[in-house]
Amino acid sequence: MLSHSQIEQFHRDGYLVVENVLAADELTALNDAFNRWVDDSREQTAAYGETLDRRARFDVGGDHSAEHPSLRRVASPTEISPAYLQVATDSRMADMVHELIGAAGVRLHHSKVNSKLPGTETQVKWHQDFLFTPHSNDDLVTALLMVGEVTAENGPLQVIPGSHKQPLYSHWQDGRFTGSVDDSVIARECQSPVECIGPAGSVCFMHTRLLHASAPNASRLPRTLFITVYAAEDALPYGDNPLPSRHQGMLVRGEESGAVRTTANVLKLPQKPNGASFFVQQAGSDAMT
Repeated sequence: MLSHSQIEQFHRDGYLVVENVLAADELTALNDAFNRWVDDSREQTAAYGETLDRRARFDVGGDHSAEHPSLRRVASPTEISPAYLQVATDSRMADMVHELIGAAGVRLHHSKVNSKLPGTETQVKWHQDFLFTPHSNDDLVTALLMVGEVTAENGPLQVIPGSHKQPLYSHWQDGRFTGSVDDSVIARECQSPVECIGPAGSVCFMHTRLLHASAPNASRLPRTLFITVYAAEDALPYGDNPLPSRHQGMLVRGEESGAVRTTANVLKLPQKPNGASFFVQQAGSDAMT
């Protein structure tokens, strides 16, 4: 699936963008499902639906309305859409993740859709995924599938190449899990970001420790990502899954080893948001659990 140079690039830079990972019919099925969810959201005024842990499945931004929908998160879409389940578990994307992780097997940890509809206010502050989903080792890959085209104008993922080799930075400030690094880290480490753009069907594979963020969508083109987090089969999760589903822990490639592998990390476990997504944590408006 991937060339030797692509695998080397991923391990050197902490990310890899690959185009044409999905077929046209797979993309059509994903877009059809998401467009239905957007239409449904027009009838809602706040987060709605329910996931395995009884939090809302569909999260909307503060600027959401029937005329101007701002559906920004669908939690665990694999539970409500066969198309999303198929892509997460039985696609070229899953094959490529297995090659990048390089372990005997790969498990599905969680999935979500993050969307920035045209002109919406949603942004994501600088953070590292591993602090949300700590494991006994850090052989985790976040696969960000571009359900539609991602451009420099519609709020693309921004990454700091090589930052996965840097320390884990605290995502706690003033006794609260904010889900983002503090201003001193941003000033020191995040001044030369690279934008991850591509046509629909592209995937950005990202190491779990990589510093990344994204700005609001200032264009007329929606930016929708299907985000699936995978872990090496021998990585034991620490703490609760931030987006639990009946598919968490599913072995999607390889085989069971029966082993737990550890790497040396020191971190403070995250807190789960009471609300539908971590956006409320980064905004400082969530009552923590």
